[in-house]
Amino acid sequence: MVTEFVNLTTENLDNEHLSCIIRVRKPHQGVELKRQWLSDRLKEGHVFRKLNVKAPVFIEYAPLETAWVPINGDNYYYLYCLWCGQKGKGYASSLMEYCLADAKEKGKSGICMLGSKKQKAWLSNQAFAKKFGFEVVDSTDNGYELLALSFDGTKPRFAENAKRYEMDNKELTIYYDMQCPFVPERIELIKQYCELNDIPVSFIQVDTLEKAKELPCVFNNWGVFYKGKFETVNLLDVASLRRILKK
Repeated sequence: MVTEFVNLTTENLDNEHLSCIIRVRKPHQGVELKRQWLSDRLKEGHVFRKLNVKAPVFIEYAPLETAWVPINGDNYYYLYCLWCGQKGKGYASSLMEYCLADAKEKGKSGICMLGSKKQKAWLSNQAFAKKFGFEVVDSTDNGYELLALSFDGTKPRFAENAKRYEMDNKELTIYYDMQCPFVPERIELIKQYCELNDIPVSFIQVDTLEKAKELPCVFNNWGVFYKGKFETVNLLDVASLRRILKK
């Protein structure tokens, strides 16, 4: 069993695969854009730790103060993603335990992550997180939850603007950043569908920390509005886009 883990650094970033999407023979647009995004984030204390195999087994987290999410809290880590494509080998537990140990070693107050009452496909498994002591500390009216494991009794909260869930623009609107390498291909898919079907659509890139903290919805790297109302943090495929457009 492979047990060697690797942390991405500014020194090895160009040469290591990113686990989310594995490409060997030619560059992948989403991966290269993610590398660019990570190059600055790593300097801020962002952690990307992966199993040293060509498979999606990794954890990604960052200090909440510099995490691109509309969540407020002091001295927390924010867990963007924990993905384990190889089940039953204890890799997910090893990655979570590393994050917990890292947080305690650095004197953090705890760790938090985005969840929901009903598990979303593009969010880390909250049932797994709860086994480590994560609990719901804040929630929104439409079912999203903030989970946290507190070491000192303090609790992070969603920013008030993240609970707004409304905007003046009534057309399909998508906020996104380059934290996820799947984002560019989903944008292209939606553009093509909307062009073919004469559907107005706006894409708004979240390209600064300030923009991320001020978003009018919960956000992990993606947020969808339609008819002025927030819909989902899930990356869309054609089927899910059609369901939203029928509303």
